[in-house]
This record gives sequence, structure tokens and C-alpha cells, in this order.
Amino acid sequence: MMLKIPSFTILKPNQKLTSNFATSGRARLRTLCSLGHITRPDFPILHQEVNGLKLVYLDNAATSQKPSAVIKALQDYYESYNSNVHRGIHYLSAKATDEFELARQKVANFINASEAREIVFTRNATEAINLVAHSWGLPNLNPGDEIILSIAEHHSAIVPWQFVAQKTGAVLKYVSLTDDEVPDVGKLKEMISKKTKILIVHHISNMLASILPVEEVVSLAHEVGAKVLIDACQSVPHMVVDVKKLGTDFLVASSHKMCGPTGIGFLYGKMELLSDMPPFLGGGEMIADVDLHHSTYAEPPSRFEAGTPAIGEAIGLGAAIDYLSAIGMQQIHDYEVELANYLYDSLRSVPKARIYGPAPSQSVTRAALCSFNVEGIHPTDIATFLDQQHGVAIRSGHHCAQPLHHYLGINASARASLHFYNTKEDIEDFIQALKDTISFFSSFK
Repeated sequence: MMLKIPSFTILKPNQKLTSNFATSGRARLRTLCSLGHITRPDFPILHQEVNGLKLVYLDNAATSQKPSAVIKALQDYYESYNSNVHRGIHYLSAKATDEFELARQKVANFINASEAREIVFTRNATEAINLVAHSWGLPNLNPGDEIILSIAEHHSAIVPWQFVAQKTGAVLKYVSLTDDEVPDVGKLKEMISKKTKILIVHHISNMLASILPVEEVVSLAHEVGAKVLIDACQSVPHMVVDVKKLGTDFLVASSHKMCGPTGIGFLYGKMELLSDMPPFLGGGEMIADVDLHHSTYAEPPSRFEAGTPAIGEAIGLGAAIDYLSAIGMQQIHDYEVELANYLYDSLRSVPKARIYGPAPSQSVTRAALCSFNVEGIHPTDIATFLDQQHGVAIRSGHHCAQPLHHYLGINASARASLHFYNTKEDIEDFIQALKDTISFFSSFK
């Protein structure tokens, strides 16, 4: 079989809807269509053909698409008030600074932080985790201290703490899975001790689609005086996340997974912790005073934001938060639970398909993604055929979770992941395409 080189043709949708959810037209549509149908026109990239076929984008756990409002916010910044922040008194600099700091406040409000100073902008969630590992982990951990993670963590949550353990003599301990393929909270309870100094856990697994009871995990950690860092990359874009309710000490997330630009993420940290942490990087912006042999440092968050920040990207993230907030995170979550169940049930009906993670039930909610394998077919072959023969975009590989894959006895898996602009029709297109893919490869046996 010859595989076609991707080609892209932009399709003009019949009607473009604005991001203003208060309009009467959208209110009428809300009663007639799903949230996916309502919001889909706001995402220009979805209205195109790939390889001569309608694009069905199901790779949202890797990155989300961007609504027109976010694209416009970036364009407005670069066309109208591009300037460095915090460093000028002229109009453009003042305007850029105001919008940049407004974005920080929007993030704080979005996750219910106590104040904007608890939000540190970083390049991504990976850098945010490294910041905590370097500026909290290295000064606070000693030989024999224990760092607890689950085997389902993303590489970006594992590798920085391996560095810390190697430098401090601290010990890494990992929680395994239950028979239902979720991190075992019961074993976690047994593992936590006075030696435990920090827990690093995901909120939602990017492979298993499981949702951890992080509020309970935080409570268990705090009983022994341990800190908690939550990887919320897969939860902040899809559900209400309230750091006060969770009680977590640190939380990280990425803009690009929540309809914002790439190149920016954020760290939430309790102010009393951030205030005691040394800088992560040195340079401009993070200092109070500098002389030839000694420097003093700014207060958080500036202390952790050395150099010129990603100004336009922060403003774009603020626009993404405005967009998500206008819909309502609870509405997004409720709709995605419906999609999640439909995806799981539809995929379960496919012969020889093995889905990883817990089955949905009245007591178990899955995130809107499924990692799976089909007996006898490599996941990359599945993803390639879906893309080039059906225009369906999914992901294949280890999803930056090699320890989890090894635990499950596999090297790779395929993953279909949804967001609120997806529809049940997208799922149906995917399932039909998957069946055709299986039929094609089975014909060679």
C-alpha cells in the first residue's frame, strides 16, 4: 500500500459563531445541539481536509486546538501593543504589562488561588515541575527521605525527581495499580510514613483516563507533614479545579492543553512555600539588587521568572481562560463525561480491542480518552492508516509513560482523546475508520 503525503485544504464553514455565549442565537442553538456542535465553529483548524478527507481530531490529550478568540488575542498583542513588560513607562510597555498581569490574575481566579502572586508563569508544566524539584526539592530533601509517585506518572513528573534523588540521597517509591488499572490509593496509605516528604501525583492519567481522589491524597500526605505536587495538565482543561478545596501545596498545568498557546504553562504554589524557595534561574527580572559579588532576589512570582517572559502567550492563555469560563467548566465536564462513556462503549464493541484503565460505572468516572491496542496490529500502524486513509488524528507510542506501559506488559498503545468541541459523530467516524483499519490489516493474515 502506498501512503499519501498529507495535504491540507481549508474548508469554509457555512456559518461562523462568535465566542459570545450570551447571544440569543447561541442560546437557541444550545437547546438543539451538543456543546461540540455549538463550539466547533469557533475553531478554524477543524474545518479542513487532511489527505482529501474531513479532519477528525482526536489527539487532544497531546494538545488542544485554539479558538478564534485566542488567535485574535495573540494577533492584537503583536499588532497593537508589543513591548517588554515591567521595564518601561511608555504606553506600549504599560499596556503589555497590564495585560500580562491580568492574565496571571485570570489563572489565579480560574483555579481559585488565594492571590495572583501564587501563580508563576513557566515555559510549560515540565518546567514548573523542574522548578519545584530544584527550588524546593534540593534544599529540603536529605538522605533517606522518601519521594512517592505512582507508576502512571508522566515522564516530566518522574525524571526531575530522579535528578533530585541522585543529588540528595532521597529515595523514590512508586505506587502500583489495582486490578481495575488505577493507582492503588490503599497501597499509597500503607506507603506513606514519617519519612515521606513529598508526593507527586497526576489528577487525571493521560493514558488510563482514571481520575485520582487527589483531595484524599493531599489529606493523607499532610497528616505526616509531607507536601503534594499535582500534575493537573489533563484536569484543568476539562473540569473544575479548585486548589483551595484540594488543599495541594503545588499544582502545574499547561496552556496548550487548555485551548491556549504553546510555550507557556504555570505553577501554583502556596505563598508561604514560594517565599522560602530560592530562585530557579538567574538573570534579569528576578532580582531586587545586584552588585559585583552578591545579589538579592525579588519576591514571588518574579523571583522565578528570569528574563523576558512569554508575553503574548500569557495574554493568549488569558483569552483561553475567558473562553473556557464563558462556557463553564462544569458544563464542559458534564458533556465530556457523556463523550467519555460513548467512546468507551463504542470502542469496547470493536473485536480484539483492549482498552486500558477502569471501566466507567456509577461510581467510576473516566476522562474523555481511551488508550488501547488491537490484537496483532501495531498501534503506530493503526494511527498511520487512520490518518492517511480516513483523516482521523489519534496518537500512538508510549505517551511519555514508559514505566506504565512496561507495567502493563506493552511497549506502546494507541490513544484517542476528546475535548468539548468533539461530537459523538467524531467518535462514530473514528470507530468506523478503526474497524476498516482492522479489516485491512487482518486481510494479510
